Amino acid sequence: QVQLVESGGGSVQAGGSLRLSCSASGFPLIRSCMAWFRQAPGKEREGVAAIYTAGGKTYYAESVKGRFTISQDNAENTLFLEMNSLNPKDTAMYYCAASPYGGSTCDWDEYRYWGQGTQVTVSS
Repeated sequence: QVQLVESGGGSVQAGGSLRLSCSASGFPLIRSCMAWFRQAPGKEREGVAAIYTAGGKTYYAESVKGRFTISQDNAENTLFLEMNSLNPKDTAMYYCAASPYGGSTCDWDEYRYWGQGTQVTVSS
């Protein structure tokens, strides 16, 4: 049974940083696509960052490039999202998503498993 549990959300002032974690179980992290999505109130869910765990290739939304970094710890089956230079537009519920044995392109629409989410709030 695939389970994804996020942690690390919270409230921070603009310009601050947060590190999100996603503990995965029920499948091996290696050779999977893992991603972070976010959804702000009244807006559609959007892909933020993805990683193909077999080779480490990463993908980012334009709005977070240069500020967010996605990474993995295969030994611990954990996914991370380091978020720097946060601004109020980054306020949203952040979700971890998994596509076990997914293809290396990590398309935004291929994810089948989702965590419950962790709230990130950035104040100005």
